[in-house]
Amino acid sequence: MWREIRDREAGKTRPNSFKNRVSSSRISNLQLSNYKDVVSPHRGSINSLQVDLTEGRYLLSGASDASASVFDIQHATDFEGGGEGALIAKHKSLITIDKQHQNGHKFSISSAIWYPIDTGLFVTGSYDHYIKVWDTNSTQMVINFKLPGKVYRTAMSPLATSHMLIAAGTEDVQVRLCDIASGAFAHTLSGHRDGVMTVEWSTSSEWVLVTGGCDGAIRFWDIRRAGCFLVLDQSQSQLGRRPPVLARSAVSKVSTSKALSKGQNLLGKPRMPQKKSGGGNGIKHSPLGQVPAKGYLKQRLHPGMLSSQDRATAHYGAVTGLKITEDGMYLLSAGSDSRIRLWDVESGRNTLVNFETARLQTSKPIQLATAQDSNLVFVPCMTSVKAFDVWSGKTYVTFRGHYEYVNCCWFSSQDQVSSYSCTFSQGFSSYHFISLIIMLPVRFFMQS
Repeated sequence: MWREIRDREAGKTRPNSFKNRVSSSRISNLQLSNYKDVVSPHRGSINSLQVDLTEGRYLLSGASDASASVFDIQHATDFEGGGEGALIAKHKSLITIDKQHQNGHKFSISSAIWYPIDTGLFVTGSYDHYIKVWDTNSTQMVINFKLPGKVYRTAMSPLATSHMLIAAGTEDVQVRLCDIASGAFAHTLSGHRDGVMTVEWSTSSEWVLVTGGCDGAIRFWDIRRAGCFLVLDQSQSQLGRRPPVLARSAVSKVSTSKALSKGQNLLGKPRMPQKKSGGGNGIKHSPLGQVPAKGYLKQRLHPGMLSSQDRATAHYGAVTGLKITEDGMYLLSAGSDSRIRLWDVESGRNTLVNFETARLQTSKPIQLATAQDSNLVFVPCMTSVKAFDVWSGKTYVTFRGHYEYVNCCWFSSQDQVSSYSCTFSQGFSSYHFISLIIMLPVRFFMQS
């Protein structure tokens, strides 16, 4: 470590490279913490975890006993004596909403998320067919939405400035967008042939939504238009990672300069004559000037809804988890076929990264997480959580400590490096120094 610091001071190591090395080193040294404990009030498996996006301080959890709780993970509520005179920080729930609440859910809470820009609101989705919005301070329900089936997953865009929509994936074939501002359904997205187990908003556009269904399909939607604009096909592939933007621009400049040096006048090419239709309107041509611009026609016809492309599948089985990288350029998906795939969002192709063998849950959604630089993806693999290198697919580190299946994970960069996880029993686990959350009992892990 000191050698790397000296190299950074001498300018031998670039800032981003140094940051990535330190972060990776801390993740690899995460261990089960003996000094921090989250006291879970849940009496069933924990199905959802999220640390708020504004302060990185409050942990929200939802469980199968129809309860939701909020914890302050930065300030302990109590301390107890541990071994060798050490103190164990106890983090008890600040608020808990369960079946005894007058507006509480009746069945398992499958999803619990914070309002992206304020900890004053949070959203829960349940198998009782309801999505409810709660006031954190008063613990009262603000608004609810009645869905046609069990709610598997909910999501809100962290970038949205012009809408307040909750995307809901349910056992129904349609994806519904619930508008908090109006208290009504704003959109209904049709295209899946079976229930929708997971939904994820783009990290580069507030209008783009990604959904994964039990039919094995992953669909991209622009909520301003009717129909999806892209359906991922596992048979359409490209080898490896797309070159960085700067590298591509450099290659483009070199090719352009070579063309000019050969005396090719790029601007002096004769224009192709346009054929006139009966109404006098010209037909658009491709950049090569040879054939009609098919891309334009496909865009108008919404290629995701064309019969030839509508049946494409991303997994042999249900899509159980989705996660878009921080830059919005790549999508990670997990399926009931125990496969993890990396997709290029721009081209919509499978990058053929061969992730090492991992056993994944098949009967319910799982929650994936990525590191801040998106070089690592954290995947719940039965009773453990594995961190894979996104670009090589190799297992970087495996986190163990739970006794039952892990359901979800979350990564937060607010506390340098910390990790939280939960299982089918009732506990929390935390790995300190980069916030990672996984669903299972809740245990804490801390860097030694």
